[in-house]
Amino acid sequence: MSETISLETAVPIEDAKLKKPILEVQGLVKYYPVKKELLQIGKETQYVKAVNDVSFNLYEGETYGLVGESGCGKSTIGRTLVRLIEPTDGKALYNGKDLFELKGEGMRDMRQEIQMIFQDPYSSLNPRKRIGQIIEEPLIIHSIGNKKERTEIAMDILNKVGLQLDHYYRFPHELSGGQRQRIGLARALVVNPKIIIADEPVSALDVSIQSQVINLLQEIQEDLKLTYLFIAHDISVVRHISDRIGVMYLGHIVEEAPTDSLLATPLHPYTQALLSAVPLPNPKAKKERIILQGEIPSPLNPPSGCVFHTRCPLVMDVCKVDKPVMKEEKPNHFVACHLFN
Repeated sequence: MSETISLETAVPIEDAKLKKPILEVQGLVKYYPVKKELLQIGKETQYVKAVNDVSFNLYEGETYGLVGESGCGKSTIGRTLVRLIEPTDGKALYNGKDLFELKGEGMRDMRQEIQMIFQDPYSSLNPRKRIGQIIEEPLIIHSIGNKKERTEIAMDILNKVGLQLDHYYRFPHELSGGQRQRIGLARALVVNPKIIIADEPVSALDVSIQSQVINLLQEIQEDLKLTYLFIAHDISVVRHISDRIGVMYLGHIVEEAPTDSLLATPLHPYTQALLSAVPLPNPKAKKERIILQGEIPSPLNPPSGCVFHTRCPLVMDVCKVDKPVMKEEKPNHFVACHLFN
């Protein structure tokens, strides 16, 4: 994969605050109640705090990368935005409408506008249906075209994602992992959405196939003027496709910035640790590796104050007591850390 960072569709720093977001996520919260055992009945219910007060904006035509360690709540955000799981609190305004208040026909219309690509392409495809049926199913649900038109649309979208027309008649088990992920992309594209939420779409693929899928996503984005929310745990992948990056830790976004700004001057100690772990293309090159001590705290009982303070090499007394607020330290570069408060 090339080390060149694509910023062709980035929102210019001077225009970002003037441009209206296509999607505004405000104070998103998702708690999961813990199932009580027999001896716990009558006691206070405990909650796994998967996502805790997350806010960010998506601008039309950009790719917003959401990165962090496994279990930090990235996938929960994606699934909540398409209402596969229901939020505990918060708003998600799409063109002024709150996605979390939609029901019935409004929900169906929303899902035509916002589609999702899943991490495991095999488990997200019906093994008993042929590829053509899988791709045409969203068209049937949204009453798009007749049988002949749906077949033509499916054939066209297969060609667009780089597959052959004979794949139309195959079953998912007859395809490779990369081909199955292209089918997942085709199924998302077939209803002509405006936003695609890609939940770790390349993490299950070989490195050589990862670059092909990322290049395909970028080409399709440019052709169809799509907006991406790209979720991944590998910051070296996110850096190649994202215009802006949000860094998550234990259910919180701790830093957000344009890609070039975040890579050049990471501000939060957690972001610095993530970037220090990215291998350099030159094996002889050396850089300081930041080793975080301890384990990630349980989201069932997150630390008080700053959630990162139990592993932070620069921890101060205030970090253990007060939760840091997100502050704009540089133009369009936000960080939630007491070092900057």
